[in-house]
Amino acid sequence: MMETGKKMMEFSKEVLQKVSFDKLLFKKELIKARKWVGQRDQLVLKAWCMATFGHMYKDVILEVFQTTVRS
Repeated sequence: MMETGKKMMEFSKEVLQKVSFDKLLFKKELIKARKWVGQRDQLVLKAWCMATFGHMYKDVILEVFQTTVRS
């Protein structure tokens, strides 16, 4: 199970890097990524997003992580 979570985190990072040219697409994929990764990994994903894309999409990242995850 731990391996699957790690793979989803890496996959999410790849996708976010590829769509980072478009703000709306980035937001859509970030919402998906947040649902995919486990509850404990969400903080790691948020920190990575802020470090990598915070200069461009800080508002989007904070908005996505402020809301609750719906399954």
